[in-house]
Amino acid sequence: MAKRVLIVNPNARGGFAKNKWPVLEPVLRDALGSIEVMFTKQSGDGTRLAEEAVASGAESVIAMGGDGTASEVAAGLLAAFLKQARSEPTCSFGYLPCATGGDFRRILGTPTDLREAAEAIARAKPRPIDAGQIDFIGHDGQPRRSFFINVASCGISGLVDHFVNEGSKALGGTATFFLASLRATFQYKNVLVRVKLDDEPSYEQRIYTLAVANGGYFGGGMNIAPDAKLDDGWFDVTTLGDLSVLEALKLSGLIYKGQQGRMSKVSMKKARRIVVEPVDSEQKVLLDTDGETPGRLPATFTLLPAALSFLSDKTAR
Repeated sequence: MAKRVLIVNPNARGGFAKNKWPVLEPVLRDALGSIEVMFTKQSGDGTRLAEEAVASGAESVIAMGGDGTASEVAAGLLAAFLKQARSEPTCSFGYLPCATGGDFRRILGTPTDLREAAEAIARAKPRPIDAGQIDFIGHDGQPRRSFFINVASCGISGLVDHFVNEGSKALGGTATFFLASLRATFQYKNVLVRVKLDDEPSYEQRIYTLAVANGGYFGGGMNIAPDAKLDDGWFDVTTLGDLSVLEALKLSGLIYKGQQGRMSKVSMKKARRIVVEPVDSEQKVLLDTDGETPGRLPATFTLLPAALSFLSDKTAR
């Protein structure tokens, strides 16, 4: 296996990578040098292929696709590192954005042009960034474990992801997520959950959304955690409380600017381990992890400090 592996989601951005691959491939090989290219075929392939790349001795693994592809590949690397029982990452992680939402690209400041992004990776030095582990209940009712690099949340955000992923993304990331959010606003009912942050006493709160943020943006450009940094050793926990429909609509105008903290029903805290469960165990509260809906509450979010060695020529936010 080549020392540098590129994992491509050919269906990202409406099939852009698949349709343009004959043009893109020589550009990427010219920028990145010797690479082995692997294509995903279905959900979960990015994780499997990344694990295989680590096991085969790759020095760097690059994800090309949307936020979901980046998250899958990162999850595969993290799973592989845990199996190796190593205290530090054994290979580096890079990202070439080809996305609908583009939140991870926005956080990193990665160029939108693929040649420029590839050239940035080629000249980059690895830098440590944090990641998150989430233990939750899958759609089949069984306990599951996954990982995230940007934002994991619960509440209306899970329903928004469901609407986004079942429909067309032809309008682009911001419009797609905005319209899905409007649709969800009129269907979602705020849920009462029990929350525990680190060693603090647990508390009950009715929520619109609770977001555990490693990075600052989710949902196609919503600045859910303006102070979040990928490398500071903390999660930023933003809770949008018991909002009415009118308050939720007002919030939509603030959250893209990162000004949701002006609302009295919004709180922002920091923690490294967060446990969230529905007070009514019969309620199914969907999760959102980097734009995907892997399951539901109860969930435990655990910070993994400096868990990834990220290839970027810009300072992580």
